[in-house]
Amino acid sequence: MSGPVAVIDIGSNSIKVLVAVRGADGSVLPLHVRSLDTRISAGLSQAEPRLGEEGMARGLEAIRTLLADANRFSAEKIVLVATSAVRDARNGADFRARVQAATGHAIRILTGEEEANLIGRGLTCDPALRGLRDFYVFDLGGGSLECLAFRDRCIAQAASLQLGCVRLTEKFVADPTMPLTPAARAAIATHTRAELTRVGFRLTPTAEAIGTGGTVATARAILGARQGLSLGQTDPLISLAQMREMLAWLGALPLAERQRIPGLPAARADVFPTALVTFIAVAELGGFSSFRNSLYNLRYGLADATLGDS
Repeated sequence: MSGPVAVIDIGSNSIKVLVAVRGADGSVLPLHVRSLDTRISAGLSQAEPRLGEEGMARGLEAIRTLLADANRFSAEKIVLVATSAVRDARNGADFRARVQAATGHAIRILTGEEEANLIGRGLTCDPALRGLRDFYVFDLGGGSLECLAFRDRCIAQAASLQLGCVRLTEKFVADPTMPLTPAARAAIATHTRAELTRVGFRLTPTAEAIGTGGTVATARAILGARQGLSLGQTDPLISLAQMREMLAWLGALPLAERQRIPGLPAARADVFPTALVTFIAVAELGGFSSFRNSLYNLRYGLADATLGDS
């Protein structure tokens, strides 16, 4: 396959596309990236989670839009995958059937293990990380937190935990339109630490921590906006102190004010405090002083695998 491939990632908070080709040096070269906030995962914390009609309609419309993007780049192969929201929903099969009927494309449901391993594969495509041998990767979505430990650039540990920011906001935050309460913050942090301990995911501060997904990128964008910088111009290293300061500031604001913060997408403002609490809890448990943001994620891992099939 000489032409580009497209990957559409149907996540809990957003649906995203990557169109990419194989570089002459074997790297994955992005031609087009786009993300649409859809929040198909409302109700994910329920005992029997189901995708709502409005969420499925938003999701289908976003998929149609991103498929049109892929077609404009003449993608020779288009891969659609879904993660926690569709994986866990009782009516996930109904959503998949609707998408296939409307677009002709089947959705592959990734297991937690597949998702974690493909995120890891994507991270190894990041040229900025080529010098790292031992490191951790934490990818926080709306439904789950994917945790990986690399040793000599190979995955030594992998865990997919139901610690997504939409799921935990629904579970622990009584009113997301109001400031985050100390009790909710404590409950989220305690639950996060307990889940990591329960699955036996071993943490050591001697290896660097990489943060992928929307949370660390959004924190980076907020810090950049304060200085008038674009995301690409900002320092990819976000310190634990910066996260704590950001949580203390925006966590004290009601939703309407959080939605006006430059760099913070309005559609994510309700769950972003929960996401920060989760990352801070991981850092405190593991003894990490910072997270390095990488934009090479699940989509890059899938693109690498798909291009490898050519």
